[in-house]
Amino acid sequence: MVTISKTKQIYLFFLISLLLTACGRHKKIDVSNIPVDVKIERFDKEFDAMETKPMAQQAAYLQKKYGFFYHDFITVLLQDDGINTKDSAYFKILRKFFATKDYDALKHDVDSVYPEMDKEQAELTEAFKHIKYYFPEKKLPRVITYYSGFWDQVMVGDNYVGIGLDDFLGANSRFYPAITEEYPRYMSRNFNAQNICPRVVEGIAREDMFPESDSSKTLLSNMIYNGKILYFLDMILPDVADTTKIGYTGAQLKWCQQFQSKIWAYFLDENLLYESDFLKIQKFFTPAPFTSGLGEKNESAPKLGIWTGWQIVKEYMNKHPDVTLQELMTDNDAQKILNESKYRPK
Repeated sequence: MVTISKTKQIYLFFLISLLLTACGRHKKIDVSNIPVDVKIERFDKEFDAMETKPMAQQAAYLQKKYGFFYHDFITVLLQDDGINTKDSAYFKILRKFFATKDYDALKHDVDSVYPEMDKEQAELTEAFKHIKYYFPEKKLPRVITYYSGFWDQVMVGDNYVGIGLDDFLGANSRFYPAITEEYPRYMSRNFNAQNICPRVVEGIAREDMFPESDSSKTLLSNMIYNGKILYFLDMILPDVADTTKIGYTGAQLKWCQQFQSKIWAYFLDENLLYESDFLKIQKFFTPAPFTSGLGEKNESAPKLGIWTGWQIVKEYMNKHPDVTLQELMTDNDAQKILNESKYRPK
């Protein structure tokens, strides 16, 4: 018969408790009974109908149906916040827009990639159910698709979230090579259908539910804020890959995991944690092909401030199983979260 010493029993009990805590934090939750059913509204198709239907009549219909979204869309499309949608000049501009070959080509490709959006609708329904599970009082927004003119993937406004379908046409879309100045290859490689749900949820988190405080000035405060957003995605999108959540390649994620301790040491050695000079810290949060100054042969991952903040928040939540997601997201004490995470990568 095998016997286990008292010390080993205590150690095993402690180890099992830690494992159960970690598993419990990320275990699947049952949201099947939460009454949420997302219906994606295809504004892009209804907007296109202005080309064939009486324009003034269709414009009035769209303005009434889509409200604030319609105004915001027209402002972005025409780059004019003061446009009068009842003015004849407005319709003249739209007729010129519909008459261009570029519009026809864009419409063709959007319709080809997204004739229907049943899969995306199901993914968003599941995600929104998770939001309701953690935040029962949250009023969920309408989900509306549109042509962004390659302006932005997601537009969050008054009770709506808009999906710019032209920014989700797939990495090999014929349009993206022409806009590399705005969206380099390292960004457009993620412009695909798999990113629709994560980017919508991230947009809601960042721009609606938990906008960044003006006090988030230091590298540490930015780290923790972004780490909380990524942790929010962990909870709301439990089946989405980490690479998709943060926009990494598999190699970039592997690099971060391999050099986690060196990344942290770099921030400490360079006295960057409390640095508030935007020009010095922005490179750790913005999309890029790599992070200059770290790694060899430009193999380092970008957005190391976001990734590191994510790891700190995960450590903090693993050590504090009593802290709810709501409590985490409203806790703006970055220093406390760092201290109590006891983040010490090895």
